[in-house]
Amino acid sequence: MNDSSLASSLFQQLQGSGLQQVAQQLNIEPSQAQGAIGSALPLLLGALGRNAQQPEGAQALAGALERDHASSAGGLDLGGLLGSALGGGTSGAQADGAGILGHIFGGNTSQVASSLGEATGLGSEKAGQLLQVLAPIVMSFLAQRFLGGGSADTNQLGQALGQEQTQLQNSGNPLAGLLDQDGDGQLGIGDVLKLGAGLLNRRS
Repeated sequence: MNDSSLASSLFQQLQGSGLQQVAQQLNIEPSQAQGAIGSALPLLLGALGRNAQQPEGAQALAGALERDHASSAGGLDLGGLLGSALGGGTSGAQADGAGILGHIFGGNTSQVASSLGEATGLGSEKAGQLLQVLAPIVMSFLAQRFLGGGSADTNQLGQALGQEQTQLQNSGNPLAGLLDQDGDGQLGIGDVLKLGAGLLNRRS
């Protein structure tokens, strides 16, 4: 993971108690949670980067940040976000991990979770839970970074997320294939299967 990336910065913020909370909720070892989070964050931010490069994509994302996550602009409340995502506290769009994933991955969320679960050893159900926990945290993190003046700079947001997509694609990480390995601009089941195979081969 690139040390200067958004994914790396958020990953560092999730160390410690955040990581322990996720591990306890998923009933897995902290080391496994750490590895899974380290895989999922670049994927989520890279997918947002792909979406932001589409016509009006960055503008739509900025609108969602301003509408649903503006309260995070003053600071990232990881404890509150984790509490909400893990089953209590805030409700509505800010904590709606499943809804956010639907916007990021469209109808492919279940395939993404299945492939990530197979690759990390979590299984599809726990991988899906992890993605639902991380999605609102990612959005609030972006709000903290890009809503300092009350409204998002769509050019800056699009450029930063585009860099996340490029970094993932250039990293040699098989997760990059989950964004679009066949180059057709769409995430298909073929991309997901290739990702799973690549990660499993790397671990063997």
